[in-house]
Amino acid sequence: MSRFRHALSERDNHILTLRITCVALGILAALSMAGWMLAPRDLTVHVPPDLRSGSTQKWWEVPSSTVYSFGFYIFQQLNAWPKNGDSDYPARIAQMSPYLTPGCQDFLNKDVKLRRTHDELKDRVRMVYEIPMQGYNSNSVRENSRDSWVVNLDLVADEYYHA
Repeated sequence: MSRFRHALSERDNHILTLRITCVALGILAALSMAGWMLAPRDLTVHVPPDLRSGSTQKWWEVPSSTVYSFGFYIFQQLNAWPKNGDSDYPARIAQMSPYLTPGCQDFLNKDVKLRRTHDELKDRVRMVYEIPMQGYNSNSVRENSRDSWVVNLDLVADEYYHA
């Protein structure tokens, strides 16, 4: 009989602890969501260029060296025609399309059509390289706006026609 004597009060105490736990979890979830929603406004990226020093920047700021290397990579990939420019150039444009704006894609596709009409792409092999010791410097990138830059590349083009 003694095991049933306090059964109702034990049940009520257990329900009370479950309610307190639910309220605590709800408060914790609300605080987590609020913190998560406020975090992007104050996000700071720490970029350690070497172990002795470091730098901080906001997430929307893009270093000019990164813009330069991205522009060089895309330009080099677009101008790498290892076998035949007639097929390689349009294939490279399609391959790099996720990185190109629609206006740039239109410009490049018009360039393909123009070069095809003048028969400039058939049997043309092209590779583009950076000139040694002429890579990135502070004058290589000009920022037009937060999302627009002009990149000056010093390159060498190896090009063969009917090779």
